[in-house]
Amino acid sequence: MPRIELKTEIKADRNIVFDLSRSIDLHKISTLHTNEEAIAGKTSGLIGLNESVTWRAKHFGIYQKLTSKITEFDKPNYFTDEMVKGAFAEFKHQHHFTELNGGTLMTDFFDYKSPLGLFGKLADKLFLKKYMTDLLIKRNLIVKEFAESNKWKELLN
Repeated sequence: MPRIELKTEIKADRNIVFDLSRSIDLHKISTLHTNEEAIAGKTSGLIGLNESVTWRAKHFGIYQKLTSKITEFDKPNYFTDEMVKGAFAEFKHQHHFTELNGGTLMTDFFDYKSPLGLFGKLADKLFLKKYMTDLLIKRNLIVKEFAESNKWKELLN
């Protein structure tokens, strides 16, 4: 099963970074390029333990739906979301937050399994892992941008 690991240093309080990372509204902003919208479950605000959201987005020219649920939650240290239904065979995204030099180190572990057996493994190597990594990096840069400026107040107040 492929794993993507990203570390992002953010000059902001860990509680702010944690909440921005679970903000449905910020996720929508970070995925404007895929026309992503929350269509069921928690569709705005901050998602919490045992809550789910269904996203509709355009990837590779095709609209897809994906439902994920928060399965672990320890504010402000970590939370985990896991796919309940969607295009992957499975995925688990762990978000960890530690204090670092007066700011926050945000670490993502994204483990996934592509569908379609051997074809899915080939897709991982050819393009899917890079595509998913780029999506996560873009999302993390938006979290960083909002956390390090006053933009976070628009979403969390």
